[in-house]
Amino acid sequence: MKRRAFFNRIGSILALLGLTEAEWLTLGNRYYQALAAPTSRKLALLVGINEYSQIPALSGCLTDVELQTELLTHRFGFTNSDILTLTDEQASREFIEAAILDHLGKQAKAEDLVLFHFSGYGTRVKTGNSEETVENALVPIDKDTYNGIVVNYLLEATLLKLLRSLRTNQVTAVLDTSYQLRKTPQPSGLRFRSRPESQTAKLTVKELEFLNTIQTQNPPINNLTVLQATATPEQPAGEMLFSGFSAGLFTYALTQYLWETTPSRTIQVLFSHVSSSVYKLGGEQQPGLLTDQKNPQTALISQIFPLESNIAQAVVRSQDEESKTAQIWLGGLPPHVCQYYGVGSKLTTLSGEQLIVKSRTGLTAKTQIINQNPNQPLQTGQLLQEIVRVLPRNINLIVALGGGLERIERVDATSAFAAITRKVNIAASEQGADYVFGKLQDTPSRYSIFSVGGEPILNTAGEVGEAVKVAIQRLTPKFSTLLAAKLWRLTENEGSSRLPVRVSLEMVSKISSRIVMQRQTRVDSNGGTTANKTISTSLTSVPTVPIGSRMQYRVENLGDRPIYLMLVGLNNNRSAVAFYPWQIPSEEETTNNKPYLQEVLVAPGQTLKFPENDNNFGWLLSTRAFFAEHQLIISTSPFTQTLAALRSVKYPTADQQPISPLVNDLEVAQSLLQDLHNASKVKVDTNVSTNDSYILDVNNWASLNFSFQVV
Repeated sequence: MKRRAFFNRIGSILALLGLTEAEWLTLGNRYYQALAAPTSRKLALLVGINEYSQIPALSGCLTDVELQTELLTHRFGFTNSDILTLTDEQASREFIEAAILDHLGKQAKAEDLVLFHFSGYGTRVKTGNSEETVENALVPIDKDTYNGIVVNYLLEATLLKLLRSLRTNQVTAVLDTSYQLRKTPQPSGLRFRSRPESQTAKLTVKELEFLNTIQTQNPPINNLTVLQATATPEQPAGEMLFSGFSAGLFTYALTQYLWETTPSRTIQVLFSHVSSSVYKLGGEQQPGLLTDQKNPQTALISQIFPLESNIAQAVVRSQDEESKTAQIWLGGLPPHVCQYYGVGSKLTTLSGEQLIVKSRTGLTAKTQIINQNPNQPLQTGQLLQEIVRVLPRNINLIVALGGGLERIERVDATSAFAAITRKVNIAASEQGADYVFGKLQDTPSRYSIFSVGGEPILNTAGEVGEAVKVAIQRLTPKFSTLLAAKLWRLTENEGSSRLPVRVSLEMVSKISSRIVMQRQTRVDSNGGTTANKTISTSLTSVPTVPIGSRMQYRVENLGDRPIYLMLVGLNNNRSAVAFYPWQIPSEEETTNNKPYLQEVLVAPGQTLKFPENDNNFGWLLSTRAFFAEHQLIISTSPFTQTLAALRSVKYPTADQQPISPLVNDLEVAQSLLQDLHNASKVKVDTNVSTNDSYILDVNNWASLNFSFQVV
């Protein structure tokens, strides 16, 4: 968006900023105003800074701005002229404050909607002589930001005060930053958006004077809602390297879910999905919410974000009628799926035109338009929904080598990983990772597996003095488990599945049952669905259930075809589990009462509860706290190969839980994908080989993620 008209209107706020016209002009022609019409109903100010001059550069903040711009334009109905972006050298403290006052403050009226977004560094800064007068601040692009004496930061208090003074009660801020830096080393593949607090630097007098001015002249008017990348001050917000691009974990997870959600879902459901997505990507941060509203967890998403269009996984960016090709944006696909979204995948417009993916770079793909209606040519901005997902069969676990490894240790690790290349690849410098192999900080001679966020995986640390090659051999079964989970996570398609189902995770007792969380696919051709539910004791965390609880899933088949079920998952020590649907024949049925695994079938319009809970058999949670992540996979065809894989290595015992450890996890994961591939029966594109790819049809499968904490 062009912003040159900004200087024609900025004079009215120069005095408030403490700047002369000459001082203002010396800042450079980098800040421009949005050309918003007087009747504008939706205004946005998006700030992203990568290229800091005196501190290490970030790499995902401009992507965050792009993610938000695409979402606001195509899903929320913002016009381009009402979205003002300040990136890199444009994003000085004065420019940001001026933009809030002019672009937002002068134009926003009652009932208008305002969104502010910031991606960049945050820090803590002294605002007085006392050691206790330290406040949160955003780090702008200013050249004197980190000279060690006086810093030109934007106080979080100033920002929130400005936003609360806007003349509308629909103001939302998204802050993908954090303020405290961990003392532990920065993990591989993840960069924290926190700067260490300076012991000597003080805030510029101009910022303190500006804050004092707005505190007296700008009384709070609205109930501002702030979505934060972290729920607690000690959590660092991270950005991650993906396939061809970097992005903030929080912004990517948030915007992706908003592409696929519906207005009837609640803020609690939103936070549950975002938390789960960040966890699956390897981040340890959990999002937070700051608001004056009562019971914010029950508020609808539509009260903050105006979801005007249908759900989508992609949008058309440009098209060439002559070659019948189009460039599309894939921001609505789950992040872990987008990285492996293969050639041959298909998407469709609401009017029925289909596009087939020919190549992909990062978040954009080149597609071929097929069966186009000559009377309705494809248009830029048209939304696209997934109909066929193509995934490569040759997917490995990507492991980064920890920064604390010595050169000889890295050589030994590279040699050891070469022996298991069918399972694990070492991350290249420009490649994101799934996990990190490194040393424990407190005992450097012990090797372990870490999340990308730097947390050690439980029960993976070896003995003191263990050799690198021995450690990798010891951890090979765990790498297989992690790869298995990576594969079944790639089936997730709650937003795109056209198999109408609703699944509830319930805590049951002799008296009643309580829904802990609920997931549902869309139930009509236009992408509509009813509200998903998540009941939790805390808005900022995944749902919680007490230890020792008796649990069950309730599956409702809302369609006209029978469906089959399979459940796999991980606990917080990354141990695999699965649901074993054992059936023990009675003596009347057969003389051989050897147990066997049966298909779990739900007839059209029927409801099934599993595992069955009675006095002798059921799903009883352990008496210790743990984190659980389950993938419930549903198909229109039996899980023939998966059941065979489960049956091959395990038989039930008298005290076995129905959801119990999975031994041959990688074999089961590969069998799951093959069963879904067989169920889809998609007509194969000439450029796609079934020997190299799994081809999945959204009409034939649904895969829902349930993540919860046992406390």
